[in-house]
Amino acid sequence: MSDDATNPDDERGSEVDDYTGEVPRIEVPDDASALLGDGPTGFGDGDVADIDDDAAVEEGSAEAVEADSAELLAEVDRLRQLAMRQQADFENFRKRATNQQNLEVERATGKLANALLPVLDAAEAAYVQHPDEVGPLLNQLIGELKKVGLEPLDLADQPFDPELAEAVAHQPGNGGETIVAEVLRSGYTWQGKTLRPAMVRTTD
Repeated sequence: MSDDATNPDDERGSEVDDYTGEVPRIEVPDDASALLGDGPTGFGDGDVADIDDDAAVEEGSAEAVEADSAELLAEVDRLRQLAMRQQADFENFRKRATNQQNLEVERATGKLANALLPVLDAAEAAYVQHPDEVGPLLNQLIGELKKVGLEPLDLADQPFDPELAEAVAHQPGNGGETIVAEVLRSGYTWQGKTLRPAMVRTTD
C-alpha cells in the first residue's frame, strides 16, 4: 500500500484543497473603490453633494418667496395710500362743489328777493292808505318770502344799530341812548345777512 493511501491527514488535506479550489474568485475592478465611495466620485460623496445642492435650492427659493412677499406688501401699502389720497381729494372736491352750488343758489335767490323789495315797498305804502284791502295780501307776501329766508327788520323803539339801519333824521331827546323813533322804510335780512338796512328817524 502506498503512502498516500495510508496517511489520512494527507487525504483530508487534499479534500480541502479540492473544495477551496472550486470556490470562484471574484475579480475586483480597479475602479471598485470609486463605486464604493472611497474616491471623490464615490456614492457617499455624491449623495452628500446632492443633499447640499437641494438644501441650497430650497433656501434660495425661500429667500426669493420672502423677497417677493415683501415687494407685494410694499406695493399693496403704496396702492392703499394712493386710494386714501384719492378719496380725500374726492371728498374735498365734493365739499367745494356743494359749497359753490349753495352759494350760487343763495346768490340767485338773494337777487330775486332784492328785486322784490320795490314791490314790498309799494305794498306797504298801499297798506298805509288801505289797510283792510292790502293788509291780507301784504301778510301773505311776507309770509311766503319768510319761508325762503327773507325777514323784515323790527327796529321800532330798539337801540340804533348802524349795521341794520340808516339814520336819515334825528330828534333830540333826553340825551340818553340813541334809539329808533320811527321806521321810514323797512329793512330786510336775507339768510341772516342784511339785505337792505332800514331808513329810520332816531332819538336820544
